[in-house]
Amino acid sequence: MSMEEEQTPPSEAMQSLSVNSESNSTSASSSSTTPQMTVEERYRIVRSVGEECIQEDELLNLLSKKPQPICYDGFEPSGRMHIAQGVMKTISVNKLTAGGCKVKIWIADWFAQLNNKMGGDLKKIQTVGRYLIEIWKAVGMDLEGDKVEFLWSSEEINARASEYWPLVMDIARRNKLPRIMRCVQIMGRNEQDELTAAQILYPCMQCADIFFLKADICQLGMDQRKVNVLAREYCDDIKRKNKPIILSHHMLPGLQQGQEKMSKSDPSSSIFMEDEEAEVNVKIKKAYCPPNVVEGNPCLDYLKFIVFPWFNEFKVERSEGNGGDRIFTSFEELVAEYGSGQLHPADLKPALSKALNKILQPVRDHFKNDANAKDLLKRVKGYRVTR
Repeated sequence: MSMEEEQTPPSEAMQSLSVNSESNSTSASSSSTTPQMTVEERYRIVRSVGEECIQEDELLNLLSKKPQPICYDGFEPSGRMHIAQGVMKTISVNKLTAGGCKVKIWIADWFAQLNNKMGGDLKKIQTVGRYLIEIWKAVGMDLEGDKVEFLWSSEEINARASEYWPLVMDIARRNKLPRIMRCVQIMGRNEQDELTAAQILYPCMQCADIFFLKADICQLGMDQRKVNVLAREYCDDIKRKNKPIILSHHMLPGLQQGQEKMSKSDPSSSIFMEDEEAEVNVKIKKAYCPPNVVEGNPCLDYLKFIVFPWFNEFKVERSEGNGGDRIFTSFEELVAEYGSGQLHPADLKPALSKALNKILQPVRDHFKNDANAKDLLKRVKGYRVTR
């Protein structure tokens, strides 16, 4: 069946990204925080989530017109959860809901299967997805009311197939293969990898997800940026005025030197959410953290993006001979002392371990005391992670 070039997707999915007069009449009770905050205050909270925002003026306009924008986040259930996915995502989601957003978390089980995660076994992938939700509950993601919604891609796509697949086909039809190939980074691949046909389809589907979920904001990592830009380009193609705003968060590096990104297949590169206290201590002790070096120091990244947002301070315990205890109330203050040599790795690392263990303890307790969570963790630990 042919489609005329000017035709827009034959579904209601594109009614997402709507900033219109009806939004202004929406009851303020849709977000308990919105009435107490100005648009500028909401903007500061929401904008703080992203390392990059495309575009800031559009974000400000959206927040001024829509009391509860829809923010899309998604993940492949592909193995144990590391601290960036667990704690950083919790911090981000809680900021977004505090700023009046509704967050839709897309559990991309079909996508993990397309990407051959867990050997392409959908039942294993879904078990991993349930385990990840248990962690977010335990660590403190604010799930009160309807502010956060978990959606399984397989269920949602099957339920609204007549809406989803025409949208995927239209995106695929309007893009040349080289443009789609530039997006394969979103799967942890590169253009030189030997890709399956399924992995070529993946970027078109992820682009479609944004409209299918009626998302106003794409809140994903910097590694997902290319497909989010593809969604904005698609809006140009179909002459859609309101484009999805891209709010890309920082990617926490691995713990070893030169590791730009954590790897689930390399346990030494990251802290996992149910790591025991002793495991956390050993991993941080072995982490790359040269004296006086700020750039490329993963321990400082952990402090900036996990510890300070969580506690608003960082306490270092030292003997009186080494300067005594020190409480840092800002990351900038800490960086200045570390760069000058006033703060040594031998003092920073134990304090970092202590802070991380304090954050992770409720998760450990949950997986020890809750029978369902304990069973899920046992099963996930037994799975072999496939790239």
